[in-house]
Amino acid sequence: MAYPSPQQMLGFLLGMTYRRISAGFAKALKPYDITPEQWSVLLIVTGHEGVNQKEIAAAAAKDQPTTARIIEQLQRKQFITKCVSPADRRAFLLYATDAGKTLIADTLALEANNIEVAVAGLSAEQQNDMLQMLLQMNRNIELTHPEKEN
Repeated sequence: MAYPSPQQMLGFLLGMTYRRISAGFAKALKPYDITPEQWSVLLIVTGHEGVNQKEIAAAAAKDQPTTARIIEQLQRKQFITKCVSPADRRAFLLYATDAGKTLIADTLALEANNIEVAVAGLSAEQQNDMLQMLLQMNRNIELTHPEKEN
């Protein structure tokens, strides 16, 4: 019995594409001493000042322990600060420092360029269609396999 090549299987191809895009972005971010995972969390904090860890985990589609580690790394690098929430003393609110905001401003073009390379040859309509399809796939997966609360 002949089996298809992994490159012909949607799940494998999506994973391979993600890894290649992520590797390209990681290479571009190397001079800034930040990983794509850290960058995505910093981007969320920069865009939503006063966000809490649980909200970041949901927005970044990461579990709570992974999110906590990334937040600690960003704090050590002085890209974010943590303040106790006045509404819940057990919770922390996160804010981007000036250095964190500057890093995001300086690197947004790197992310855009990385995606431009990946979607070269696709029309704006094809890119939009792909975005809508990926969003639908994520909704389908979430309905079928909801992520657990941590």
